[in-house]
Amino acid sequence: MSDSRRLLLVHAHPDDEAIPTGATMARYAAQGVQVCLVTCTRGEHGEVVAEELAGLRVGGPEALGRHREGELAAALAELGVYRHHWLGGAGRWWDSGMAGTPENADPRAFARAEPDEAVREVVAILRRERPHVVITDNDQGSYGHPDHIQAHRVTAAAVPRAADPGYAAELGGPWEVAKVYWSALPRSAVQRLVDQGVWEIGAEMPGVPDAEIAARIDGRDYLDAKVAALRAHRSQVNLDDGMFAHIVRAPEFGLEHFQLARGPRGPAAVGEHGWEEDLFAGLAHG
Repeated sequence: MSDSRRLLLVHAHPDDEAIPTGATMARYAAQGVQVCLVTCTRGEHGEVVAEELAGLRVGGPEALGRHREGELAAALAELGVYRHHWLGGAGRWWDSGMAGTPENADPRAFARAEPDEAVREVVAILRRERPHVVITDNDQGSYGHPDHIQAHRVTAAAVPRAADPGYAAELGGPWEVAKVYWSALPRSAVQRLVDQGVWEIGAEMPGVPDAEIAARIDGRDYLDAKVAALRAHRSQVNLDDGMFAHIVRAPEFGLEHFQLARGPRGPAAVGEHGWEEDLFAGLAHG
């Protein structure tokens, strides 16, 4: 199948594409939409959860980064997505670690990237891929990870620059992205996990108020592909025990939600808040 629509996602680490957006990627790829992923780091400081990969814990961050390159390639194959860019090239920027950790101070950390350089790299990809719709993290980095916040910042800055004919003409002709979405977890979904005893939270309810969600993509037909992609990230995700083992069994894990940050909101379609059911809704080619 072929389709004129183009979707591009900017995520911080390998596995970030599968957890909040894997079913969306698989659904649009199956429709013939050109889906492209940009990954900002190789996740060099990720926690290795699989005991059979325990050697990666002593191999150092470079070894883990190289291993996760392979995991990501396998995950994308499960999703049917074959267009991928490492921002600045594989290993240009490293995983910054969680907020407040020593890894934040590493000069290679993505959170410490020189903004103009990182933005320029995103602009180059936007002008090459020419997406109609872009997805990235919200301004809180979903759960506060410095790399997720940085992915949001550089994408937000790159989108208008990509459309500016006066900015870096050597990177290619200008391109205006029609719609930008932030991946989002609705609070109603968080509350269900709390009620089921799967997720313990503190005083503040995480997630986004349902009224602030703009779109819900029904990817339940592609849930198997999403779970297979997650399973490919074996060093990082345990699907046999713990929270993810519970979540992946629920059909609702194939429902993915987004806030609209730029562009026209399409016709109301889903639920009391009138969520879109297609990220290309409201676009002439959508």
